[in-house]
Amino acid sequence: MSQWKQIQQLEMRLLEHVDYLYDDNFPMDIRQGLASWIESQDWDTAVNDESMAGVLLTNLLSQLEKLRSQEQNFLQRHNMKIIQQQLQLKYTANPAVMARVIATCLKEEQRILSSACMQEQGPLEKSLHNSVAFERQKNMDNRVTIIRGSVQLMDQAVKYIEDMQDDFDFRYKTLQSRESSDRNSDMMKQEVTRLQEMLNRLDFKRKEVLSKMDVLLKEIDDLMTSQLNPELQDWKRRQQIAAIGGPLLTGLEQLQSWFTLTAQSLFQTKRQLDKLGELIVKVTYESDPIPLQKPQLEEKVKYLIYHLIKSSFVVEKQPCMPTHPQKPLIIKTGVQFTTKVRLLVKLPEVDYQLKVKTTFDKDLPPGRVSRQFFILTNNTKVMDIEDYSNGCLSVEFRHLQLKEKKYINGTKGNEGLLSVTEELHSLSFEACFTVQGLTIDLETCSLPLVVISNVSQLPGGWASVMWYNLLTDDPRNLGFFGNPPRANWSQLSEVLSWQFSTFAGRGLNKEQLSMLGEKLLGQHVSCGDFQISWSRFSKENIPGKPFSFWMWLDSILELIKKHLLPVWNENYIMGFVSKEMERALLKDREPGTFLLRFSESHLGGITFTWVEHSDSGEVKFNSVEPYTKNRLSALPFADIIRDYKVISDGVVPENPLKFLYPDIPKDEAFGRLYNSQPSKVHPYIPSTLIPISELRSNASTTPTMCRSPEPPMTPGEFDMLNEQLCFDIDTMSSPYSE
Repeated sequence: MSQWKQIQQLEMRLLEHVDYLYDDNFPMDIRQGLASWIESQDWDTAVNDESMAGVLLTNLLSQLEKLRSQEQNFLQRHNMKIIQQQLQLKYTANPAVMARVIATCLKEEQRILSSACMQEQGPLEKSLHNSVAFERQKNMDNRVTIIRGSVQLMDQAVKYIEDMQDDFDFRYKTLQSRESSDRNSDMMKQEVTRLQEMLNRLDFKRKEVLSKMDVLLKEIDDLMTSQLNPELQDWKRRQQIAAIGGPLLTGLEQLQSWFTLTAQSLFQTKRQLDKLGELIVKVTYESDPIPLQKPQLEEKVKYLIYHLIKSSFVVEKQPCMPTHPQKPLIIKTGVQFTTKVRLLVKLPEVDYQLKVKTTFDKDLPPGRVSRQFFILTNNTKVMDIEDYSNGCLSVEFRHLQLKEKKYINGTKGNEGLLSVTEELHSLSFEACFTVQGLTIDLETCSLPLVVISNVSQLPGGWASVMWYNLLTDDPRNLGFFGNPPRANWSQLSEVLSWQFSTFAGRGLNKEQLSMLGEKLLGQHVSCGDFQISWSRFSKENIPGKPFSFWMWLDSILELIKKHLLPVWNENYIMGFVSKEMERALLKDREPGTFLLRFSESHLGGITFTWVEHSDSGEVKFNSVEPYTKNRLSALPFADIIRDYKVISDGVVPENPLKFLYPDIPKDEAFGRLYNSQPSKVHPYIPSTLIPISELRSNASTTPTMCRSPEPPMTPGEFDMLNEQLCFDIDTMSSPYSE
């Protein structure tokens, strides 16, 4: 079943999240009409390959044109034509942006499908999708709209004062032009009285406008302090969660709208104050409120503009190597990485030559880390307008590269305090912003980075990135791993499930997480608030094993991603189950019932165990030696299940695997995953790789499971070796034990 069909079967709560993914950047009409084609393309690769992205854009437009030509409904054809034109206009200059948008939507669909397998959302995801947050945003929309309306009304009030003042000025100058002999007449006295009344009204209106401006600026100040800044911090927190596999990061366009509308209100108020300053040049008087109150209001406006724009300078895309797009915040020396900053305030007065400079470890305290780095490539670029993001200013650094500094006599200082993957670094961005006579120094920084020198350090680095972004929202806590806090299992289990939905397409269900929890916590797994230390998760070896819990789990993720994806996504791998639980599940099942689980003794291994019943009623369990990436490179796992054979004391080989637990016929479960047999090409007879194990029995031992040859053998190879009595296979005295 296609991913889009699965999406359409979700409950309404999850469908609302899907609806939130699609907008003008990627209309749902396209997702619906071209579902199969879209899911068959490699959008992830295209994100970092402009030429491939260009081809995909051309093909997408072609597919859309074909779909439009087949549409019978006139209105639908018209809408498709508009969409086609908009996409062409928006993405022709930068097709990789389109690839990123579509890839992100597809990944988020996978995550939503994964969450549907869970009986309930985890605590982190609940905190990101709750009614309080939506109500808060609606309230924010209302307040910003009310403020904009108040500022517009203030324009009318200032214009009214200007008209009133012009009328007063005209009458006053007309009175002054009269002959001095006429000034004592009754008519003149009446005119003077009228002018005094006009001046009183003018004074009242000036005081009224200034008072309303003061109230308005206090309202904007409160909006920024109590709502806008918290919304920005909430977005930054969601960015952290998205970085470690959580829900899709959304809301930046909404933030930009709030920031821009608030800035426009402030700049419009500043112009109104400037206008009032012009008015007192023509008419002023004793106790005139404008020269008394205007300086204070101007300072308040400048203060608010300064802090609004300063906080609007954000890292839109955290540093990431294109070679590992799903593991941001890990940088390998000598490998290019990308990052992007954005100014959320969109104003026509902006100096478009706004230069941004990036610096590595700018404010790192001396002695904090044992290694120091510098940016090898150009570290300064000019911000530009992005048409596809509603005209905001942004700049993307696509070719940054780090190099480690050399040390005299080879000493690094403080070496050994933290491991390489526990050292945190930071990338800073600086710019000088000038607008309407105001000069603002902008600065922001990335989330903490882990710098590695070898890909073997990548799993450890990713563990650090996950732990940090799970447990703190402080972007500058570079000493975090000097004393790392503990994590609750309820939090950590949710993040671990995200790793599987991100890297393997399907997250973990409640039962699988419970099995994982037992491995990590033992009997404490039932306590969702049980605390797990950083060392126990990533540094200490599992008792009796030469590797840590995280190294074991990460190796399984790699195995799924590279060799088991189809089987995993069909939900056929039980995965995390102990041998004891495995036997309890299988003992009452039909002979030949088997289940698939990950090896507990091998890094990145999968095994299967099947049940047999002897004539005496004895239950026997047989487990095959785990298949690792080396063995699975030779033969797809579904074909291993199909062709697996067991030789028992010279009896013709047979496949003992009959039913996938609990009772699914093997071919019914795996049939569509089998590779088709190669066609016969004269004069050769096609051969098939067959995984084989040997079971032998004798007077002193029970029938046992034996290791299958590595790599699997063709039938011809097996017969030849068997005839020569050189079949190289171990005979074990007991079933394979992990």
